[in-house]
Amino acid sequence: MQTPEAPDDRIALGQRGEQLAMEYLRSRDMVVLDRNWRPRGQGVRGELDLVVRDGDELVIVEVKTRRSIAYGSPVEAITTRKMRTLRSLALAWLEHRSIHAPRLRFDVIAVTIPPAGQPVIEHLRAV
Repeated sequence: MQTPEAPDDRIALGQRGEQLAMEYLRSRDMVVLDRNWRPRGQGVRGELDLVVRDGDELVIVEVKTRRSIAYGSPVEAITTRKMRTLRSLALAWLEHRSIHAPRLRFDVIAVTIPPAGQPVIEHLRAV
């Protein structure tokens, strides 16, 4: 029987997944503009994991990290509600930065970090 992870373990796992995702994106010539951005007093709650520039596109990247796919792929954790929140957060980020982004894309990076073996990164573009 598998025991639930302690909150600190989940936080560390998520941070490791975000670090791997950031390195992955940089290795593909994307520029990281922001990480773990939270709006302050803008009427929307939540966090943008990564905001990157890919050529002339601004990309909002949601990173989901798991130790295994025993309970489903990390991508399956992205719900319609989560996507609505990400859109609201993206608009708040653009307003906060006073940026007009003619091309905006939402990507998901699923990171699986097994207890033994190498991490697996799956990049879904334009979800």
